[in-house]
Amino acid sequence: MKKIVLGLLCLGLTGPALAQIIKTEKLSEVTVYATNYKYLNSMNSEEPAAIPVEMLQKKVAAFNLKDSDYYQDDYDYYQINFYIPEGKILAAYDKDGKIIRTVERFKNVNLPISVKEAVMDRFPGWTITEDAYVVYYHEAKGVDKKYKLTLENGDKKLKVKMDENGNFL
Repeated sequence: MKKIVLGLLCLGLTGPALAQIIKTEKLSEVTVYATNYKYLNSMNSEEPAAIPVEMLQKKVAAFNLKDSDYYQDDYDYYQINFYIPEGKILAAYDKDGKIIRTVERFKNVNLPISVKEAVMDRFPGWTITEDAYVVYYHEAKGVDKKYKLTLENGDKKLKVKMDENGNFL
C-alpha cells in the first residue's frame, strides 16, 4: 500500500512540472495612443464630477468614430449625440475621430462641495430644488463649466448661475 501511495504521489508531483514548457513567440508591435486625452484632461477639476457626468464623458472620449456606422470618408466632421437619463452630450468629431467641441447638459446631478457651500453662505435658509450642469468644450478655447440653480424659500423662487469653483456669475 505504501508503494502505491508513494508512486501516485511521485506521478502527481512530476506531471505538472513537465507541463511547464514555455513557448516564446514574437508578437507584432502595437502602438496605443489616446486620441481624446485633451478633452478628458480639460474635464478634470479639483472636485470630481458626478458619476453620470464622468461616465458619459468617458464614453464620448472612447467613442471610435471610424468603427461606427456613421463614418464615411466624404465628411470633414461628424456630430454625434450621447444620451443618458441624467443628461446628454453633443460632440463634434473630425474625420480622424478627435473631439473638436462638445455641448453638455445634465440635470439634477450631485453638486460639488464648493458650489453647495457658496449657496449656503450667501442664501441661508434657501434650498436647491433644481440644478443644471452645462459644459462647453472647444479644442482651441478650452472648457467653460456652469451651474444653473433654482433656489426656493417658502413661496419665493430664485435662479442663480455659478461656476465650478462656487463663484456667482
